[in-house]
Amino acid sequence: MGPWTSAIVLYGTFPAGVKEPGYPWGATPALWEAAAERWQEKWGRVVFALERFAPSKVGDERYREWFARLERLSASPGAAATLARMNGEIDVRHVLPSVSVPTLVLHRSGELVVSVHEGRYIAERIPGAKYVELDGVDHWPWLGDADAVIEEIQEFLTGTREPVEPDRVLATVLFTDIVSSTERAVEVGDRRWRDVLEDHHATVRSELSRFRGREIDTSGDGFFAIFDGPARAVRCACAITKGIKPLGLEVRAGLHTGECELIGAKVGGIAVHTCARVAAKATPGEVLASRTVKDLVAGSGIEFVDRGTEHLKGIPGEWQLFAVKQ
Repeated sequence: MGPWTSAIVLYGTFPAGVKEPGYPWGATPALWEAAAERWQEKWGRVVFALERFAPSKVGDERYREWFARLERLSASPGAAATLARMNGEIDVRHVLPSVSVPTLVLHRSGELVVSVHEGRYIAERIPGAKYVELDGVDHWPWLGDADAVIEEIQEFLTGTREPVEPDRVLATVLFTDIVSSTERAVEVGDRRWRDVLEDHHATVRSELSRFRGREIDTSGDGFFAIFDGPARAVRCACAITKGIKPLGLEVRAGLHTGECELIGAKVGGIAVHTCARVAAKATPGEVLASRTVKDLVAGSGIEFVDRGTEHLKGIPGEWQLFAVKQ
């Protein structure tokens, strides 16, 4: 190592490209040449190895198109083919014992491109190397649990791992719930009720799309969604209550605006719990909103009726609630 190298971080890598006795994880020269020809032919037109490089994105056509564009922008087909051939010529096994700087070797246990055994091989032969095996199947580090990769690197280089601050956004939360759903299911029977629920779900999702809401969860006959604009959330809730009436259904809806925690694809926090409690106070066919929502949509033309103050279960204080005029 030169004097300018203070540490090495290796992720998902291999020490040798060609399989041979004592090293069974590489590929044959013929396979490397076939890969080079395949890259030359298909580079930038179709991501032909997504099943191996990014199993979590299989079936995601938008991601496939994005990565094909990234390929076109990053290298020519000829350069990609040359890279494949160069990968097949890699062999640094003989220099591993001479590495004398702190080294971190990261590898995902389930990835398919580079065998986890190759990561272990490297770590075993670099003196004092730290080896961390991460959960996951994606070869590309920005997919899957990318935070785990970053945290390991940060701790290795700095000696500390910063606490992860949850992502928080200001959003308007909507909860809807079908009124007397159990009684209706008994009345019409299981098969007919499934059809009614499918029509209900289609109506709700159509209105969410129209008003740019994001569906977070659906449990049974209720919906949980968020919006980045309170007026659109109010109008969406009203459209849902009207849209499902031809199905012989009524819903109650609740709205509240506050800071929400983003937990992966889920959304949580006190604002979410508050909204659920507001929705529980709504009468059949009613869209009930907290004072926060009412104040934020001032000037929008939306009218409200004061429903007085309520205690919301598990939420401190008294809450002034307002029904939307429809």
